[in-house]
Amino acid sequence: MTQAYAAAVESLRPSAPPGAGESGRLTVERAVGLLAGRARCRLADAHRHLLRMATEENRGLLEVATSVIRLLDVADSDTPMMSGLDTGRTPLQPTVPVRRFAPWIGMVQRVLDITPGMAAFLSAERDPAGRLTELVWVAASPEAVAPNGLRGAQLLGLRTSEHFPEVVASDRWAVYQQVLDTGAPAVLGPFAQRDGMYTVRAHRLGEGLLFNWTRHDEVPGGLGDRLASTERLGNLGWGEWDLVSGEVYWSDQLYRIYERDPRLGPLAPGAADGSAVEADEPLRAAAKAQLDRGDRVDVVTRVRVNGRVKHLRTVADASRDADGRPLRVYGIVQDVTAQEAGAKRLADVERQLDEQRRSLAAEHELAARLQRIILPIPEGPIVLPGLKVALRYLPAGQEDLVGGDWYHAAELRDGSVLLAVGDVAGHGTPAATTMAQLRHALRALAVTTSCPAELLRHLNTLSCELARETPELASTAVVARFDPARNEIVWAQAGHPPPLLSRGGRTAALERPDGPMLGVVEDATYQTARLDFRIGDVLLLYTDGLVEHRRRGPDDGLASVIATVDEAVRAAPGQPLAQLLSRLRRTNPDDDTCILAARPVSGETQDLRRYLSSATLDG
Repeated sequence: MTQAYAAAVESLRPSAPPGAGESGRLTVERAVGLLAGRARCRLADAHRHLLRMATEENRGLLEVATSVIRLLDVADSDTPMMSGLDTGRTPLQPTVPVRRFAPWIGMVQRVLDITPGMAAFLSAERDPAGRLTELVWVAASPEAVAPNGLRGAQLLGLRTSEHFPEVVASDRWAVYQQVLDTGAPAVLGPFAQRDGMYTVRAHRLGEGLLFNWTRHDEVPGGLGDRLASTERLGNLGWGEWDLVSGEVYWSDQLYRIYERDPRLGPLAPGAADGSAVEADEPLRAAAKAQLDRGDRVDVVTRVRVNGRVKHLRTVADASRDADGRPLRVYGIVQDVTAQEAGAKRLADVERQLDEQRRSLAAEHELAARLQRIILPIPEGPIVLPGLKVALRYLPAGQEDLVGGDWYHAAELRDGSVLLAVGDVAGHGTPAATTMAQLRHALRALAVTTSCPAELLRHLNTLSCELARETPELASTAVVARFDPARNEIVWAQAGHPPPLLSRGGRTAALERPDGPMLGVVEDATYQTARLDFRIGDVLLLYTDGLVEHRRRGPDDGLASVIATVDEAVRAAPGQPLAQLLSRLRRTNPDDDTCILAARPVSGETQDLRRYLSSATLDG
């Protein structure tokens, strides 16, 4: 039994040898990224492994890094992709046209591995006349699930015509043909599948299609779905043990971690001792003693599950009576086996370097499209309790500059709304990976607290851990919680540009409460500020690309944005938020920009929107 937030995977950017310059640093960084991606381990471990290779081969670090890129960055076209790696995935069937996707399919799969929701890349086969005859599953996110019950890696190699013939016979098949021919993306649905109602988005990617599915449940965005999504995202489950009644409760994901049939109920505390690795007994004894003293427990131990050893992180605490005796133990268990096993895979990756080939240009070609996978931007407004939200993402001028800007907008379990915008400095794989970690960590942390200052404090702790080996990846963020019952916003910031409030035709920057950048000051504290949020107000959260330019001061850019918002609001006070955002342009073309606009709505207006949305889905 345990409780804690999901631990984010470390993302560290290595340094080149002294005198190597910026290009040398990028070469080492790229080699470490490829090595870590193939081994599915932490970048810190991959960096240390690269240094060891240079020492053992008596060569310079830059020379070894260049060799790794040349060999690892192009897959062997004579060998099915990833067939020789211990990835835990089902090998692709021989019918999959792997050869033409070999230069970059591995990168697509690594991005999908950290993508929440249902997404997949399917290769396309055509007849001599150019007609679409087949779609084959080549890469899939862990949450991708088919109507026949297969999910994630189990889908790889399946042919649509054989396993899902109803898709080939549907009207959607002609639309997929059109997306392949024109390159214009398409949105289809909602439509009925065997297990529910879905909307699908299709984008052309190389010689195949990238799909994103959204399932429409009876209660869209329900609390249960959000909690289940958070658990799957962090690969964690939660449970409680009532010491008075003896009752034990496990969440669905906890059953999955222990691979136990839910019909059997949860294991009684102590019943799983036979599966525990004996060498970890001192750790378990120390954790029990720590809990008895009234302290929170945070420990990683090993257990045997169906013949395999899993590394499980347990964070637990207890509620107690007036005398300090525990009454109920509660907590979270997270499966961190993949992180622990990453270092062991490095040796296997090294042995296969001569068999793997990829091109560095492949990442640059696909960077902009993969950015949309990591940070999906909704096409329309988001309706939340008492609030309407719109988003706009402006990528950097160069397609290969994958940035670190991110956002979050979701309802919390207490009925309030959490809004956030953040920015990780730099570009490339390290910035994008750190961005994904912070965004996913915030989603997991919001299960335990809704206080913006507390959320930033936890994110700062995570950032400080990352900064010990990668100090260049500085981060900023602003987090706000909207209470629809009080029409009040409580917000905090970490070295981030101030939000803008438009009220009565006048826009102004809010005075920022104290809060240092993330990852700079350990044990930093963050202050909050409060704001009445009335009907007619508009709140803008944004990243610095909107107002800062290297040749001009941020005040000039901020004044320009304020003038643009004032002009737009005065011309049409009730215009859609998306129309307002369309007037804003980034100041710095070399930096990404993420903008979030929020406007309070009346209860009657929100009820009408929900009714119309439900009627549209039912119809």
